[in-house]
Amino acid sequence: MSVRKCIPWPDKRLKTKAETVSEITDEVRGVWDDMVDTMDAMPGVGMGAPQIGVMLQLAVVDASEGRNRRIRLANPAVIDASAIMNIHEEASPNLPGFSAKISRPRGVTVRYMDEHGATVERDFVGLEATSVQHQIDHLAGRMYFDNLSKMKRDMLIRRARKSQR
Repeated sequence: MSVRKCIPWPDKRLKTKAETVSEITDEVRGVWDDMVDTMDAMPGVGMGAPQIGVMLQLAVVDASEGRNRRIRLANPAVIDASAIMNIHEEASPNLPGFSAKISRPRGVTVRYMDEHGATVERDFVGLEATSVQHQIDHLAGRMYFDNLSKMKRDMLIRRARKSQR
């Protein structure tokens, strides 16, 4: 287990859909463990494997107060979402120093493969739901700011590019 470096935006891997995981192996478990260590070091409430350059549909989430409810997800997909929306300030270690208020469904039902290889359907609410949706976006090659209006997204990207010079 180790803390891995987050790849910097605009690395093309952050815009590329990750590959499906066919089975849970010791290698997959090792990536998850590194992702948990990296998430804790940020500190953050979730991480998608592409953020550390691993192009697999793997995510970890822990939005609990005690940081003791690690959820490991492979191939997660939202199968139902509430009509009630929540707004959270979202950011990414791939683009440090920037954030935006993003509106997402308050609750979602997600189907995924767990660390034992079992298919699970689970409900997530609040910050946990926001984090799961944020990670699913990463697995699809999307960043949080892709959910903004064109004008707000363009402004954020302009500021980010300017700061990188």
